[in-house]
Amino acid sequence: MGAFSSFLKNQSFDSALWRSTHPDLAEWTSTLKTNLILADIYDLLAQINSNMVGGFSHKKPSKAKPYPRSWLKKTKEKKFGKGALPKNKLREWIKNYRRKES
Repeated sequence: MGAFSSFLKNQSFDSALWRSTHPDLAEWTSTLKTNLILADIYDLLAQINSNMVGGFSHKKPSKAKPYPRSWLKKTKEKKFGKGALPKNKLREWIKNYRRKES
C-alpha cells in the first residue's frame, strides 16, 4: 500500500486525479488560464505604450491591436432580415409560427 499511496500523493498538478480532488484550483493548472492572463497583460501594455507615444508626440494615439486569441474564433451566424419588423407583421409571424407548431 505504501507505493500506491506515494503514487497518489505525488501526482502532478496537471493530472486528472489532482484536478478531480482539487476542483477549486483545477482551472489554474491549465495553460489556457495562463494564456488568457498573458494575453490580457499584453493588451494592457500595448495600450499603455500607445497612450505614452501619443502623449509625448501630442497626437491622438493609435488604437493598440489586441493579442490574437485563436481560441475565440468568430463563427459566421446566419442572419435573417435587415431590421426590426413592425408590430403587426411580428404578431402575424408569431401566429403563423404557432399554427405550424401545433
